[in-house]
Amino acid sequence: MASKKSRFAQDKDAKAKIVKEFGLHENDSGSPMVQIALMTERINYLSDHLKSNKKDNHSRRGLLKLVGARRRMIKYLQRTDSDASGVEKFLKKLGL
Repeated sequence: MASKKSRFAQDKDAKAKIVKEFGLHENDSGSPMVQIALMTERINYLSDHLKSNKKDNHSRRGLLKLVGARRRMIKYLQRTDSDASGVEKFLKKLGL
């Protein structure tokens, strides 16, 4: 019988994968690209959750706040990063 990982362990593994893919180094959790990628992952999870729980307005509010925070972070990244084509490639990779 295969043991299931807890949701916390799954989240931890998913975060480590995102940090490895988009981070500047292995422990990079603060760069804008990593933060945007992590927010996108949470947004996707909450969107799926709200499809099956239509009346969960508390989660809906959290989703809207998260989308706004991601939008502001993307604007910051576009404003401060000198490599505009790199930002566009990054956003395309995330599907944004």
